Amino acid sequence: MSDVKRVVAWSTGTVGRHAIAGIDARPDLELVGVWVSSPEKVGKDAGELAGLGRELGVLATDDKEALYALEPDCIVHTAMVDDRIFEAIADLTEMVERGINVVSSGPVLLCYPQGLGLDDFVDAIDAAGEKTGASLHVNGIDPGWANDVLPLALTSLSQRIDLVRVSEIADYSTYYQPVVMNEIYGFGKPMDDVAMLWQPGILTTAWGPVVRQIAAGLELELDPDLEEIVEREPADRELSTASVDIAEGTMGAVRFQVKGLVDGVPRVILDHVTRTHVDQMPSWPQPPEGGGCYRVEVEGEPVMRIDFTHHGEDGDHNVSGMIVTAMRLVNAVHAVCEAGPGLVYAKDLPPVTGRGLVASAT
Repeated sequence: MSDVKRVVAWSTGTVGRHAIAGIDARPDLELVGVWVSSPEKVGKDAGELAGLGRELGVLATDDKEALYALEPDCIVHTAMVDDRIFEAIADLTEMVERGINVVSSGPVLLCYPQGLGLDDFVDAIDAAGEKTGASLHVNGIDPGWANDVLPLALTSLSQRIDLVRVSEIADYSTYYQPVVMNEIYGFGKPMDDVAMLWQPGILTTAWGPVVRQIAAGLELELDPDLEEIVEREPADRELSTASVDIAEGTMGAVRFQVKGLVDGVPRVILDHVTRTHVDQMPSWPQPPEGGGCYRVEVEGEPVMRIDFTHHGEDGDHNVSGMIVTAMRLVNAVHAVCEAGPGLVYAKDLPPVTGRGLVASAT
């Protein structure tokens, strides 16, 4: 196939392993390098690290200069960044400075960082892009496609819009991210322990970009401050999840909202309902089936709702959550390589599809 993009996969963790499989599946992408943080993974074949059961002929390295020297068209960056946000921004900026396009799963605040006080960081990325021609796009599933591309596409059917609400409603019991679950969310911690995510302003930083990007896509000027609402609930029994054990009475479920208002009236709402057992808090919004869904609701004329569900071949929605995060990035490689320089937002990209994937599966 013509116009094959040479790609480096940056990490081989819960998302990165699926990114490698996705790069291998697309005939218009060529995997040329793999970065790993763990010394024990250095020298291992990418196919082994991705669990493909076959070798791809690309060996992992922790030498980033060796990977830059390959002069790839794009880096698919899926490294864990939630606990090193500013170091990660510096890493991504350096990649753009080297003239390499990047699609990344984080830091998620770069999905649409306006209003977060990050102008100096954004300016540095844009300046690097102007100099080298490279682009950076941060996306995934949430924050990402489920609450930027999908809701904006749905609003194209509207005659009048009163409110846009985007939701994740999910059971995280099989979600494997111990740092996220225990340290960032605080599952399994005493109720009087206020984890990082519930500190004032953190939700606005992490999910405010979702609200502001939808508003920008609708040319809606929000009030300066977003509203944060958090409801945390204790577990009513002892629970064991893939990431953390939860004792009765410790934090077991949470619902949080980030609201964008216009003249005090809610117009765009991000809503998250996170359970660690399907029976928790039945009064909170429920998915239509299984362990979870992404939901888009548009109030106005007409009234519309989409429930987007997914699950892996084994039936688990948390595994497929990693896959859809990875594939939104992998499938966007060509569009980002062809985009203007600097930071690129979902609302400005052309349609991204899974072209070539049907043929590769036959």
